[in-house]
Amino acid sequence: MTSATDSSTRPDESSAALEVDAVVLGAGVAGLYQLHQLREQGLRVRAYDAAADVGGTWYWNRYPGSRFDSEGYIYQYLFSEELYKGWSWSEKFPGQPEVESWLHYVADRLDLRRDIQFSTTITEARFDDDRGRWTLRTDRGETVDTQFFVTCAGMLSAPMENVLPGREDFRGTIFHTSRWPREDVELAGKRVGVVGIGATGIQVIQTIAAEVGHLTVFARTPQYALPMKNPKYSRADQDRYKSRFEELRDRIPHTFTGFEYDFENVWADCSPERRQEILEEIYQDGSLKFWLASFGEMFFFEEVSEAISEFVREKMRARLKDQRLIDVLVPTDYGFGTHRVPLETDYLEVYLRENVDLVGVRDNPISRVVPEGIELADGSVHELDLIILATGFDAGTGALTRIDIRGREGRSLTEDWGRDIRTTMGLMVHGYPNMLTTAVPLAPSAALCNMTTCLQQQTEWINGAIRDLRQEGKSVIEPTREGEDAWVAHHEEVANATLVPKTTSWYMGSNVEGKPRRMLSYIGGVGTYRQKCEEEAAAGYPAFRRS
Repeated sequence: MTSATDSSTRPDESSAALEVDAVVLGAGVAGLYQLHQLREQGLRVRAYDAAADVGGTWYWNRYPGSRFDSEGYIYQYLFSEELYKGWSWSEKFPGQPEVESWLHYVADRLDLRRDIQFSTTITEARFDDDRGRWTLRTDRGETVDTQFFVTCAGMLSAPMENVLPGREDFRGTIFHTSRWPREDVELAGKRVGVVGIGATGIQVIQTIAAEVGHLTVFARTPQYALPMKNPKYSRADQDRYKSRFEELRDRIPHTFTGFEYDFENVWADCSPERRQEILEEIYQDGSLKFWLASFGEMFFFEEVSEAISEFVREKMRARLKDQRLIDVLVPTDYGFGTHRVPLETDYLEVYLRENVDLVGVRDNPISRVVPEGIELADGSVHELDLIILATGFDAGTGALTRIDIRGREGRSLTEDWGRDIRTTMGLMVHGYPNMLTTAVPLAPSAALCNMTTCLQQQTEWINGAIRDLRQEGKSVIEPTREGEDAWVAHHEEVANATLVPKTTSWYMGSNVEGKPRRMLSYIGGVGTYRQKCEEEAAAGYPAFRRS
């Protein structure tokens, strides 16, 4: 998972450049498979990653409690039955160490490391209009000349670290969850503050509460949270899901969100009693099924949204009991499912512990970090030894806008996306020829997808587009302005038919000051998106100019 910060290191312009056919940015789920595919079609490929090893998100996010909320048996590549069956998960929702080990297994089985350069950040990328090639520069002072620049940098890889002023004054230690150190962090007996109660914050809080001396949670935006049921897998369980490989391979890429389950119930066809039965049954599954396979009408109709939201609120209230906790932790001003829905394990019960304080900061926000801890707007100070920032990411765009990427005639991607976030199917950007993208805005992979499902599909489309281009004796591909306009218009039409754009969340870029407001993820469905991509390729890429 490669993200770049500004680098003052500038290579000597006369230094010899490494010349390749394709550069892959990132060695996570997308980057590993993209490297494998491009290499298989005979290209000279080099992948780069800022991390010291493979893993992408699962290299960086090693905070306490980090784990899947997709079932392990569907968070896998489906292009190879041998690769799929060669790995066994120990539980339904595996933790970060096991996920990272799986990606090591993939890299080793496919012999990928020999073409990956680790601990290297790409700082600049410039397209040469005359040559039709990209020149990349790294923080090591290297120059790389490549025909294709394929970005697999991840949709959540640009952390929002500098969100609190004064952090340099703090006498203790501050960690962002996505930059958690590899070595053990001593928490026992410490006064620990956690800022943020999104999916990551929830995992941290429920994991460390019993270990720390005192935990203070700073909560601004309440979250609908669903209980996770995470059974251990026996050998028989592993054999059972492996025996379903063909079924899963054929089904998962065509569901609404790239999970195994899909929406099968129609709200209007059910009586109030039957609706309640269905909600209760799916809620007890202990997965994201309640969000992604109960009633799809929750995304479109206020009445349905409110009914399902109230169902979840009541479940949360019953566990919290205390009205003060309920007021801070239970959402009332947005609908269930219009924000990212976290899974949790005894998370709400944490706030009933004597060593845990909940501080609501919606009406009394954090002012700054002071030497003693965190100061609120009213002047009160919470004294801490360690601060954990679960403050999220510049999602979808941040991994690339933190690199100096220049397209045709020197245009800047950072400046372009600073004015308006646009892509063509989330696969390319007009004005940036031969730069092919995964996990960027206006595709399901920007948020609303089981990530391996969508990243596998996008990398396969990219591989096919490059193969078709080469077979036809052409060397440059770029979206037309008209093609991009059409996709942006379609994306907006689909998004605006839902309730999601009415909310304030990172789904809309609202967590980043000054970021253009646009729904980052395509919400037309993973299966529909796949079909549109396949139709585009089958028709000869009409939304793209190839030369």
